[in-house]
Amino acid sequence: MTLQEAIEHFIRQFSAGRSQHSTRAYHTDLRQLAEVCKEQGVEEASLLSGREIRLFLRKYGSTPVTRARKLCAVRAFTRWLVKSGVLEEDPALAIASPAKPRRLPKDLSPSQVEELLTADVGKNPLRDHAILELLYGAGLRVSELVAIDLDDLHLSACEVRVRGKGMKDRVALFGEPCARAIRAWLEHGRPNTSSSALFVNNRGHRLSTRTVQNIVRRRRRLLGLGDPVTPHSLRHSFATHLLNGGADLKTVQQLLGHESLATTQVYTHVSIERLKEVVRRLHPRSKG
Repeated sequence: MTLQEAIEHFIRQFSAGRSQHSTRAYHTDLRQLAEVCKEQGVEEASLLSGREIRLFLRKYGSTPVTRARKLCAVRAFTRWLVKSGVLEEDPALAIASPAKPRRLPKDLSPSQVEELLTADVGKNPLRDHAILELLYGAGLRVSELVAIDLDDLHLSACEVRVRGKGMKDRVALFGEPCARAIRAWLEHGRPNTSSSALFVNNRGHRLSTRTVQNIVRRRRRLLGLGDPVTPHSLRHSFATHLLNGGADLKTVQQLLGHESLATTQVYTHVSIERLKEVVRRLHPRSKG
């Protein structure tokens, strides 16, 4: 089996249950790997080795983050090759993941969130208000938000069923202000459409993640908020504000839908930095 044939077989299986964005990214990475292999005279999948993978990462991995993402795609592919009997050993196992710089999440202050949520701006204020309330009120990923169907909502209980990473379902919780915003959208803003989606455009089609990103960006610009504000900023803010208010890390992990507690622990650093700033600013012995 040629490497190109193996890639196409793998992508067809990989795409089941995965987002189009993830599938496209993996396909692009593996096509680049095939190009490097061809340059080295390796066109059979059974001849793929760690040497070609390293050359691929060196050529196309411009940053540690990019290299880590591309190595993730290659590892998924080589595991599949071993499982399919094409390779006896996995050549990607010997390649260490590049160290990624640790970046603290960017969050908004409660007053900034309030300003963002309550501003009556934009062409579709009822829909946009409900979107922002749900992103922040339930700490959703933007991909989770746009996938919500009407049947997923339980407004009286302030709950919504969402599908997170790895196609895992969870129940996300939100408050009464969010429930009121969603009711206003459903009763007075949402157009008549056969779509099952909670959030639709003026033509009645499900919103894309890009549209939601543009809604948040446009509102930030109209309000003159200096720092970049994205849908993920609201998710970060949701977690940080809960921790600052006294929530325990395990609870926040469950609310965010993180599989590992280690993923959630980054938010403790945000809270600690806030505490340090308070000490530096207010404690009489904090300055030399």
